[in-house]
Amino acid sequence: MGSERMEMRKRQMSVQQESAAGGTAPAQQDQPSQANPRGSNACCFCWCCCCSCSWNEDRDERNRKTSYDVKEGTSDCEDCPKPTLEEVRTWGQSFDKLMCCPAGRNSFRQFLRTEFSEENMLFWLACEEFSKETNKSVIEEKARLIYEDYISILSPKEVSLDSRVREAINRNMPEPNLHTFEDAQLQIYTLMQRDSYPRYLNSPAYKNLLNTLSEQSPES
Repeated sequence: MGSERMEMRKRQMSVQQESAAGGTAPAQQDQPSQANPRGSNACCFCWCCCCSCSWNEDRDERNRKTSYDVKEGTSDCEDCPKPTLEEVRTWGQSFDKLMCCPAGRNSFRQFLRTEFSEENMLFWLACEEFSKETNKSVIEEKARLIYEDYISILSPKEVSLDSRVREAINRNMPEPNLHTFEDAQLQIYTLMQRDSYPRYLNSPAYKNLLNTLSEQSPES
């Protein structure tokens, strides 16, 4: 550390001496290295996010303009009518029935938020919407947004995927298609079904909703 400081001081003294003599060479000599600080390491698409490239430099600016979040942070995640008692009961029968119901997804998503894993539902919903797209240019843009929001290791909302699925996505990102995120979506669906769904059924959120609707039902 001491030798590095000494070296820096020597450089500063040298610059000051040359500047005092009216020389402008140091600024001119430093110019080439500043013109392209990344050198040949710059790349077009850094899907693994392991290097500094122009795509990653502009990431924050793009995210401020466009994001693939599905109404993140709102209390009413999807527009849907209030669930009936029968519907809420079916949510306890299977995870598929819960996910097929918009009100069920809303309730489950609010529960995931309390467990700090809402990104799993956001990713799944984004993939569902993505799979319905038909315009090629829109597919490419939405694929990049999904990647940045949920796949990139730089994202705070990165979902948990195994290396096989992640590598397959990285290979497909230069030319994304409607199947690019299928394996990842299935993996996250399975993760929610296995880990979060049982806890949801035992949570106060689900039990209170069930009890409230039971009390309001004419049958009770």
